[in-house]
Amino acid sequence: MDVVLASQVGQLLRRRVLTVSVAESCTGGRLGDRITDVPGSSDYFMGGVISYSNAAKVSLLGVDSAMLASKGAVSREVAIQMASGVRRRFKTDIGVGVTGIAGPAGGSRAKPVGLVFIAVCSETDTACAKKMFKGSRTSIKRQSTEEAIRMLQQFIQDN
Repeated sequence: MDVVLASQVGQLLRRRVLTVSVAESCTGGRLGDRITDVPGSSDYFMGGVISYSNAAKVSLLGVDSAMLASKGAVSREVAIQMASGVRRRFKTDIGVGVTGIAGPAGGSRAKPVGLVFIAVCSETDTACAKKMFKGSRTSIKRQSTEEAIRMLQQFIQDN
């Protein structure tokens, strides 16, 4: 991960006096790790939740269990609810949610390995992207993390 990008995002957050929190599934904590690679990130990063199981998504982030059952953990709806839930839990200005299938197993025709949904939300706006990454499990996790930071940067710049 490019520390320069994480640093630029940190500068944007600091300049606009915004805080951020993250809800991670397929990235397993890498997003929070990358954000906190930047010295002084405690000024704007309030925390994160690694909600790997559906039960954790429901209990820690308030993801709707019926929606999880109907749409699946890897969906636009779950990514958005994860981002919104972590924002509420940590009382931050912005929440980021990442859910996907890093592989090598777990994929299907409808939801193949490499499918990732990333959501960024504030109280008044939400952005969500569906991505298809290729490569090893480690590579998919890295690409997902990098894209989440790019999306966070764009979200801050657009709002």
